[in-house]
Amino acid sequence: MHIDDCFLLGHIVKTHGIKGQVVAFFDVDYPEDYDDLESVFLEQQGRLIPFFIDKMEPVQKGRFIIHFEDIKTIEQAEKLRNVSLYLPLDELPELEEGQFYFHEVIGYQVVDQNHGPLGTVKDFYDMPQQQLMAMEYNGQEMLVPVLDEVFVRADHEAKVLHVNLPEGLLEVYTQPGTPDDADDRDE
Repeated sequence: MHIDDCFLLGHIVKTHGIKGQVVAFFDVDYPEDYDDLESVFLEQQGRLIPFFIDKMEPVQKGRFIIHFEDIKTIEQAEKLRNVSLYLPLDELPELEEGQFYFHEVIGYQVVDQNHGPLGTVKDFYDMPQQQLMAMEYNGQEMLVPVLDEVFVRADHEAKVLHVNLPEGLLEVYTQPGTPDDADDRDE
């Protein structure tokens, strides 16, 4: 299995007990959708290795105690600390009409309702306060907040992401500020 064919489910946080269990954090919107997994892929030395789950139980939102079939000691479990967990893309839950996964729209043309074609989706960033979409706009990176009211719909056939940018956001990237502007705010 190649990493490009998978999505990041989460990572192993720490060991639990002395019989090889680990605590895993599932960094997804609905962790409960994954509470009956039979296996996951663990990233080890740049490769994805399948690990079969003997037992898994939820402990709090997004955290699970997992006992893998071939991990029997705390020493074996300790080697898995901070390791990333992956699942194949085809195991992503189905989305409702108009919704999309971030990885699906990378490379899509971004078209704003008021300004027309703007650029191309490059990436998405998880920031402490919110998620941001990075878009190539006039040779520079433009960051757009990931909000329901901003993303209108994704046209997968045409590879177009329709948006309604917040008022003033485009101007931040088109009207260069001057150092004098910063001095005026300090007064």
